[in-house]
Amino acid sequence: MSLRSDKNITEIGFFMFKATKRFIAGAICPRCSEMDKLTIFKEGEGDYRHCVSCGFKDQMFLQSDPKEVETRVNISKEEKLAETQTVRLVDPKELH
Repeated sequence: MSLRSDKNITEIGFFMFKATKRFIAGAICPRCSEMDKLTIFKEGEGDYRHCVSCGFKDQMFLQSDPKEVETRVNISKEEKLAETQTVRLVDPKELH
């Protein structure tokens, strides 16, 4: 895509990246032992990890897709209601 004006020409390019790399917080490179230097990305059918510090790269063989961590945001209302318990407050004087 190009944007042109009378005085100058400005070119804006849009690039499609082959793989989106994400840094993994707290991960340690198996080769150089640097922390927070590993990225993971998908290429074709494989999942890979790559160290931006030493260039280490290998394919990861995951048993299954990683599961999303359960939080209060991604639990449905039905699941929340199923876990809800009714509590009855009792006055200790009424027990005798």
